Amino acid sequence: MRFVTRLLINAAALWVAIRLVRGISFEGDWWLVFAVALVFGALNAVIRPILFVLTLPFLLLTLGLFTFVLNAIMLWLTSATSDLFGLRFHVDGFGAAFVGALIITVVSFALSLLVGPRRERRYRVGRLRRI
Repeated sequence: MRFVTRLLINAAALWVAIRLVRGISFEGDWWLVFAVALVFGALNAVIRPILFVLTLPFLLLTLGLFTFVLNAIMLWLTSATSDLFGLRFHVDGFGAAFVGALIITVVSFALSLLVGPRRERRYRVGRLRRI
């Protein structure tokens, strides 16, 4: 169930980025956005950790702000991989990829807060101890 939820969140975030960013386009049936979201999720699961380790010095130097560049690279890579599968998802340049990655990050974060899996919170009730 968590996989389906993540796929739906990624598809919705990609759809918002397609609608808002001028350099991101999708020319296909609406259900193919789910295939693009699947490619996006697979690349983020496999390639992103490798890029994260390789760019660790930049991440430390920029106090984590280089993560936005990594997200843009992942969106750009999703565009290239989607072309291989004939999904007709295109990102025109790095600027569009950067803005699109920011939008995808914000939308997926907000949707994850709303519909994401809830973690059980366990509170331990105990006696108050005097120190």
